[in-house]
Amino acid sequence: MAEDSRVRALWASGLAVWIRLQSLVIFAAVGVAAAAVHLAVVWALVSQWSIPALLANPAGFFVAFWVSFFGHRHGSFKADEPHPIRRALPRFALVAVTGFIGNELLYAALLAWTPLPYTVALFIVIAIVAVATYLSSRFWAFAVQPKQ
Repeated sequence: MAEDSRVRALWASGLAVWIRLQSLVIFAAVGVAAAAVHLAVVWALVSQWSIPALLANPAGFFVAFWVSFFGHRHGSFKADEPHPIRRALPRFALVAVTGFIGNELLYAALLAWTPLPYTVALFIVIAIVAVATYLSSRFWAFAVQPKQ
């Protein structure tokens, strides 16, 4: 009997690891898609319309925000019941805006103090902000509320 409970516990912990790994893979895929959209919008505005990179960045962020929100809500942090949009959207918006402020400050610093091309600097910034976004989203914005 004790052996049976150990096997069940091992299966349960393995399943939990698999679910977390799956969530990370989906998060990464959504993040790559959002980053690609962000970068594409910034590139288009800078290269096609000569808008300064720091001014183009908010437009890229805005478009990528929606890719990110819906991708994470329905993919990365999908729950048995969809996260209530009235709860998840404002929380994720706060996570994203906080991330964007950090993004913009770090982007400005890299543009001002390094010889990096704007695209490389933006890629570095997006990668750093992605880690903070994952943790904030998983443990707060899209956290599953216990049933009452």
